[in-house]
Amino acid sequence: MKIYGSAAEAAEILRRGGFDDGRADAVREIVRAVKERGDEALFEYCEKFDGARPDADSVCVSEEETERAYAAVDAKLLGSLRKAIRNVYDYHARAPHEGDVRTENGRTTGYLIRPVERAGIYVPGGTAPLVSSVLMGVLPAKAAGVPHIYACTPAKNGKVDPAVIVAAKECGVEKLFKAGGAQAIAAFAYGTQSVPKVDVIAGPGNIYVTLAKKEVYGIAGIDMLAGPSEILIIADGKQDPRYVAADVLSQAEHDKLARALVLTDDAAFAKILQKEVERQLALLPRREIAEYACEYSGGIILVKDQEEACALANEIAPEHLELAIENCEELLPKIRNAGAVFLGRYTPEPVGDYFAGPDHILPTGGSARFFEVLNRDTFLRKMSVIRYSREAISEDGEDIVRLAESEGLHAHANAVRVRLDK
Repeated sequence: MKIYGSAAEAAEILRRGGFDDGRADAVREIVRAVKERGDEALFEYCEKFDGARPDADSVCVSEEETERAYAAVDAKLLGSLRKAIRNVYDYHARAPHEGDVRTENGRTTGYLIRPVERAGIYVPGGTAPLVSSVLMGVLPAKAAGVPHIYACTPAKNGKVDPAVIVAAKECGVEKLFKAGGAQAIAAFAYGTQSVPKVDVIAGPGNIYVTLAKKEVYGIAGIDMLAGPSEILIIADGKQDPRYVAADVLSQAEHDKLARALVLTDDAAFAKILQKEVERQLALLPRREIAEYACEYSGGIILVKDQEEACALANEIAPEHLELAIENCEELLPKIRNAGAVFLGRYTPEPVGDYFAGPDHILPTGGSARFFEVLNRDTFLRKMSVIRYSREAISEDGEDIVRLAESEGLHAHANAVRVRLDK
């Protein structure tokens, strides 16, 4: 892991992020095929990319598969899964469901909140079975009150990891489909003979999933356009380098495009940390992936002080931001752009990935400047509510008529004027 003497020296690394549109044509072709040919195209691409061709009877995980999955999942894991489900669900269900509707002087205004009818959750499974992504995608929709929640996940050689199946069942997924990639996103957006059309598609995925979500946006709502995983750590020299190195690698092991950065104003600590990252890398089962990410998308960057670190963090707008510093509470108000912020030495990023409650489906590639963490609002719609009494329309009517006529919209004006006739 390289040490950069300044942010300017690390400019090339800092420019990296977002997602590459170079494969957009391939994604468009997949989306077009599924849109036009439905199940036939969906099953072809599942065979091509996942190694097994489902059919209308096997594309949905069956009750028998679910029973076998429960038998295969360790009882302690199931207990932990249920605790995590409770934590995540309780967190997303905190806010009131109803909107604010008020009546004053014969004028009722406000909004009502309604969940979407159907949500489609994408659960990645290309390089690892991401059980936690089931919780983080499904439970916000459940907390929002979505009546029908479906999920898609790649089935390598026709099989879905038992823990993923059990997590989906425990979270209340109505149907879990064995389909991944851009073809699954297209199936959710347009519907096929086997997969229902949904209103909102949410969940992380690879570049093809992200480009497919971009392609179908407008046909269905989406949560965000997320790219490779990221972590940015602001660390002072008082931290345990073992902790910081472990946190760097917790994201670097995701895939070779993951980005892991450390900002520190302590040059001596930077050198110690560099050696500690190398030591821990040698012990990782996914060493090749993490090593590549650290080498080509990561680094330790020296900054003048914490002020510069915060300014740089806001510019980068990372998916995960760890404040591994003694005065983390003082620094938090200075952070404007991040998907999630982790405070203090005892809050590694995996706490948020698996258990604490807040969602781990987060904006990446600098999009935390305008996207937000997945939450139940993703699956809710606010509808305006307006009611005028006869007295209220009499009082405000002439003003409304005047405004409508100023725009040349005389039918608008007349709709009010006819109600003013005595």
